[in-house]
Amino acid sequence: NADEARYFASLVPLFNCLRLVIHGLSLSDDQSLIKSVTREGNPKELLRGPLYYVAMLMLCALVFWRESPIGVICLAMMCGGDGVADIIGRKYGSSKIPYNQSKSWVGSISMFVSGFIISIGMLYYYSALGYLQLDWGYTMHRIAFISLVATVVESLPITMLIDDNISVPLASMLAAYLTFGH
Repeated sequence: NADEARYFASLVPLFNCLRLVIHGLSLSDDQSLIKSVTREGNPKELLRGPLYYVAMLMLCALVFWRESPIGVICLAMMCGGDGVADIIGRKYGSSKIPYNQSKSWVGSISMFVSGFIISIGMLYYYSALGYLQLDWGYTMHRIAFISLVATVVESLPITMLIDDNISVPLASMLAAYLTFGH
């Protein structure tokens, strides 16, 4: 509960950021890391999506910690929603979204549902621990809205401009800030 806890918690993502940079710049070689977090096996991939992902984890821990539902929802959308969308979309996503042929309807639906459920689960957990006090009727509507915003942003054909490991959490943060107001 100390004020410094957020900085201590940020050490793990910071360590992983440094690790991704070191291996992404090929200053050291860790094939197991490269194979586990890249799609094509190119070390330079570590300097994009995986690095952005860890940086967003660190940002949420530093800025929102446990005092706000914004960081919790942002992480749920990025880690849970987007992660599940990728897995389900790759496996079952034959029907593509008309405006983005690299995304599927089933992936987007999976993102909305899993992001919504994981957000509720995480908020319930933080609420049970006493970190947050929420009006659940109102909170469910807010989370549904944020899940929809994150899902729409993830489905947009903008990955060449901005990685979804940045766009999804930022859109989630903005939507959560606008709906929760703190």
